[in-house]
Amino acid sequence: MSKLTHFDEQGNAAMVDVSAKTESERAAVAKGSVLMAPETLALIRDGGVKKGDVLSVARLAGIMGAKRTPDLIPLCHPLSLSSVAVDLTLAPERDAVDIAATCKLVGRTGVEMEAMTAVAVAALTVYDMCKAVDRGMRIVDIRLTHKSGGKSGVYEAD
Repeated sequence: MSKLTHFDEQGNAAMVDVSAKTESERAAVAKGSVLMAPETLALIRDGGVKKGDVLSVARLAGIMGAKRTPDLIPLCHPLSLSSVAVDLTLAPERDAVDIAATCKLVGRTGVEMEAMTAVAVAALTVYDMCKAVDRGMRIVDIRLTHKSGGKSGVYEAD
C-alpha cells in the first residue's frame, strides 16, 4: 500500500512538492447523481423551477467550482485548467439528475479533485434550486471514474 503524501516526516500536513515532476497531459472524469421525487424531476424537465433553468445554472456552478478547488480543499495545488466540461442529464428511470465533469490540463499534478469538486458543486446547486419543493433530495455516488496522465498512468473505475 502506498503511503499518504500530504504529511511531512513529523506527521504535519504539507503540500506535495511537484516541482520535480514532468509536465504531461492530464485528465479526470468524475460522476455523481442527485436523487429526487418524480415531481421534482418533472419541474426541472419542464422548466417549472422558480429559480430558473436548473441544469444550466448547475453546469456553470460546476465549472466555477472546478476553478475554485484550491480555495476549498486544503493543500490542493492551484492549477491552470485548460478545459472543464460539466454535463447534467435527466434519468427519469431513477428519478435522478446525473452529473459528469471532465477536467483537463498540461501540468505536474492531476485534476481529480477539480473534477470531483465540479460534480459536488453542480449537485449542491441542483439541491439549492429545488429545495423549496423537495427537501428529501439526496446527493449520491460522487466518485472518480477516470484519470489519465502522470507517473501513475490511467485509472478506470470498475
